[in-house]
This record gives sequence, C-alpha cells and structure tokens, in this order.
Amino acid sequence: MDWGMENRMAQLIQSDGRCLFLPIDHGYFQGPVHRLEEPRKTLDPLLPYADAIMLTRGILRSSVDPGKAKPVILRVSGGTSVVGRDLANEGIITSVKEAVRLNAAAISLSIFVGSEYEHQSLLNLSQLVDEAQDYGIPVMAVTAVGKELAKRDTRYLALCCRIAAELGACVVKTYHCEGFEEVVRGCPVPVVMAGGPKVDTELGVFEFVYDGIQKGAIGVNLGRNIWQNDYPVAMIKAIRAIIHENASAKEAQELYDSVKSGESRS
Repeated sequence: MDWGMENRMAQLIQSDGRCLFLPIDHGYFQGPVHRLEEPRKTLDPLLPYADAIMLTRGILRSSVDPGKAKPVILRVSGGTSVVGRDLANEGIITSVKEAVRLNAAAISLSIFVGSEYEHQSLLNLSQLVDEAQDYGIPVMAVTAVGKELAKRDTRYLALCCRIAAELGACVVKTYHCEGFEEVVRGCPVPVVMAGGPKVDTELGVFEFVYDGIQKGAIGVNLGRNIWQNDYPVAMIKAIRAIIHENASAKEAQELYDSVKSGESRS
C-alpha cells in the first residue's frame, strides 16, 4: 500500500484498530431528514467524538468549518431520490479529483447487489477504485439494500461484502445481522456497521454495536441512531466507549444516562 493510502487509512482507523464514523449524507436522496434539517447545527456538538464524518461535497462546503473538521469520507454516488422509481439506479456524482480538492480521507459509494442495477453499481465501484488508486484515496463500499430491508440476512450481506472486497474496496460498510461473524469472516477487508432504521431503545443500539465489535467489526458508521436521539452527545459518547474503551452495552447505557442528565434535550 502506498504511503498516501496508508496515511489516509490511519486517519480513519485509529491506533487501537477501531473507528467511529458519523454519516450525515442522508439528504442526498432523502432531503431534509428529521433533525438533519440544519446539518451544521446537528454536526457541531458531535464532531469532537467522531473519528471521521461521511457527507456530500455540498454539505461539506456549506456546513463544516474547515478549521474544525474531522477526516472526511466523501459520498460520491447518487442521482436518485426517495420519490424516484428505484434507489439502486445510482451513478457517480463527484469526481476523484474533486475529492482530492476537498482533502477527503476516503470516498464512499453504494452497491446494490441483487437489484436491477447490480451490474451498474458494481462497475461504479470497480472504476472508482481504479481512479482512486492513482491518487492514494481509499474507497469504502456501502452494501445498500434500498427499500428492501428483508435482504439484511447473513447470506446476502456476506455475499455483498465479499464482492465489494474482491472489487477493491478498502473498507466495507454493512448491516449487523444474526450470524454477523460469518459476514466478517468472509470479508478480507475491514467491516464497519451501518445503523439502518432508528432502533427503538438506546440499549438496543448499544447491544448490536457491542455484539458486532465482538464478532469482528472494527467500528460503526451510525447516523440516525445518534443524531435523531433526544440526547445525541450522550449517545455518541456511549457508543464511543464501546468502540474505543471496550465498554459493555450495560456500561454504555450507564454512561448515556449519566451524560444525558447534563445535556439539554434536542
């Protein structure tokens, strides 16, 4: 691996081998999501506790102070919306040259295995890896399922993650599931967990994060389960404790309860 690639990966994955990525890229297909209507207002109090932020170039330029930014994972796929016919019909919307201009630590895109647009999305990944390699930029593949949430089972996610790694992704973002260790075991590059729909209880989030870490994930890429929580700073601190301090789900809940007592309700 070239020095530039290694350096960027070291910005993302901390010295303990773990990471906490905070995505706020939801608006690229969902518009002004609840509690992400004003991205800067949502992000500013959470930045100190994130290892990296995942977002689009538009929100990076408009909502992130260059003097206070964390390493950036730049979302470069899109071109669809929740009111369109098929979320899987994505293209590349931001060039690698633009990622270099914005000093991104990595770039990310979604792949839609098993969809009508599987071939297109996998070629997007392959071509992006080729171009990003020339600039020493890691690519994170996101195993998206669009609106078909039932696909989040072990066999399907293991297939998606392995394909992403085979095509050159440096990191894969995927969903936690029963048998998650099998997903990780079959993926020869680091795996981070996505959150998906907001979980009903804080403890439910802490439990799946803890379980995923025990089963081989190096960290998380969680958005809504953090910034849609009534106490987002308490939430991100508790999740960070699981990832970087080896806290249990119960210990994370205790930390959350302690921090939220001094945090204003969002």
